[in-house]
Amino acid sequence: MFVASRPVSWINTAYPFAAAYLLTTRQIDVTLVVGTIFFLVPYNLAMYGINDVFDYESDLRNPRKGGAHGAVLDRSFHRTTLWAAALSCLPFLVYLVIVGSPASWLVLALSMFFVVFYSAPPLRLKERPVADSITSSIHFFSPAVYGLVLAGAVWTWPLVALIIGFALWGVASHAFGAVQDVVADRAAGISSIATAFGARRTVWFALACYALAGVAMLFVSWPGPLAALLALPYLATVWPYRNITDETAATATRGWDRFLWLNQFTGFAVTLLLIWWALLTA
Repeated sequence: MFVASRPVSWINTAYPFAAAYLLTTRQIDVTLVVGTIFFLVPYNLAMYGINDVFDYESDLRNPRKGGAHGAVLDRSFHRTTLWAAALSCLPFLVYLVIVGSPASWLVLALSMFFVVFYSAPPLRLKERPVADSITSSIHFFSPAVYGLVLAGAVWTWPLVALIIGFALWGVASHAFGAVQDVVADRAAGISSIATAFGARRTVWFALACYALAGVAMLFVSWPGPLAALLALPYLATVWPYRNITDETAATATRGWDRFLWLNQFTGFAVTLLLIWWALLTA
């Protein structure tokens, strides 16, 4: 279950919530701590654990599974994983509902809805091309939206542009990640944006979304526009695979491995920009 929760990716959901909530309230309180812990571990166990249970047949055929890319959960662990995901989330959700508002309840409910039904039937959104990438992106930007709503942020156009940029980054990242699984997914009868569009067109789609994410950042408050430069390393990472074929799609795993570490650098740079913005607006 630890491997199934993708520890290397925990920060990708906890950080957006923590940053959004902290920079809105400008204080550290119990809700910040509880929400950050929730989006750090239980949220990821639910998101990735449910995914690994219902993707079991595909994962068996996927040579990259069994590490940072996720576990191949033996069937004997499936029920335990689902129960662990539900029970670990429950106390956090109860607290967040108690301290929240109707608007925050709605955002949190939608976030958890997409966490569950991205992988679980009957919706299984991960098998609906394009909807799979959008839903995956929601997994990462919805904690930020939730943090903003929970903290009572005032929505401005620069803030909306920031969320749009974040969402486009998520769509691009999922699409590129799906490319490497084309063969395994087709063998298991699983649909995805990559199996529908083909590896090459999906890579170009990812490139377009990364570029648009960079453009969106030009419309956020200073020094946010500098974050547009952070789209360039992603474009450079994906660009070598622009002519990939379905038969060679597995080679995109090398780019995906670089993507996982690139996120650490990007998070560091974003942190500096957020600290700068916080000082300017203190």
